[in-house]
Amino acid sequence: MVHRKKELYHCSECGESFRRKKEFRAHGKAHRKKRDHPCSECGKIFHQLSNLIVHQRIHTGERPYHCAECGKRFLYLSAFTIHKRVHSGERPYACIECGNQFMDSSTLRNHQRIHSEKRPHRCNQCGKGFKLTSNLTRHQKIHSEERPFLCHECGKKFCLREHLIRHQMIHTGEQPHCCAKCGKKFSLLQSLRRHQETHTPGRLHRCAECGKIFRHSNSLFKHQRVHNGKLHRCSDCGKGFVYIHHLTRHQRIHTGEKPYCCTECGKSFTQSSGLTNHRRIHSGERPYPCTQCGKCFAHSSSLTEHLKTHSGERPYSCAQCGKHFSRSSSLTQHQRTHSGERPYSCAQCGKRFARSAYLTKHQSTHSE
Repeated sequence: MVHRKKELYHCSECGESFRRKKEFRAHGKAHRKKRDHPCSECGKIFHQLSNLIVHQRIHTGERPYHCAECGKRFLYLSAFTIHKRVHSGERPYACIECGNQFMDSSTLRNHQRIHSEKRPHRCNQCGKGFKLTSNLTRHQKIHSEERPFLCHECGKKFCLREHLIRHQMIHTGEQPHCCAKCGKKFSLLQSLRRHQETHTPGRLHRCAECGKIFRHSNSLFKHQRVHNGKLHRCSDCGKGFVYIHHLTRHQRIHTGEKPYCCTECGKSFTQSSGLTNHRRIHSGERPYPCTQCGKCFAHSSSLTEHLKTHSGERPYSCAQCGKHFSRSSSLTQHQRTHSGERPYSCAQCGKRFARSAYLTKHQSTHSE
């Protein structure tokens, strides 16, 4: 305790007095130094004994926190707490912009940069903006012909190491992410997270404005921007987008820009994903196998649709007649039979249709 009497500062440790506060503080540091706890291995000093004990685990190799689910061990309680969320599916940190949820606060902070308009580092190939120069450098490898990471199983090359690691799981069959509810395993963590929502009662999320149904809460959150007006609008056609980089990608429809070119045949694409999918035509790669029947698919979306033939899952229900559907788009189309809505209009004659496919078929009658 510090007792100030007649402009004097008294040390409660030894009773010595000081006229100046600066001298008193310097004196107090001398006492604290005597109480400091040095590490006998490396000499690092800690003010609290508990911090020294935790630090010493670096030298001893002790990892006292053990995960009963997968056997992994951790040095720090905080790291163990975050890891347990991999198995439980808990994601307590939510983005207020788009509703995406994360296991730890640092991942949320990194994600929130997506929504920032300040992206000063732009790719001169496709115009995509980045907040950090390191992210731009990493992105530019997608456009580069350089693919230094080779798969020794099939010879395929990749521009990024993490793409190679993800690809190699096709050959090894490795599925390190396991659902704690049903035991189903997945190669990718995001696949596990999507799957875990199927165990949540009342997992379908309905938009109160228009009735559209979503399987994931973050998808509903993004959709609701359509109603609240928080969209980036295209100056050419007025279409709105939740993210500005989606607008940038869309604008290539109007400009005709196709920055992603296939080195095999010269075909160009507006999106890098289009080029990736196209390359499988040349390579014959079908990286998405069905665990039920062994059939392989070039696209994950094709596998997702195929799996419903085994499960018979039809999670999307019509509130009017109770009919069930395997896809939300099929439910949306069906609901037009009740509402009479025909959103697709022929520019030639004004006739309207409930489905875009019907409009396309009709338009051919004008060209004949």
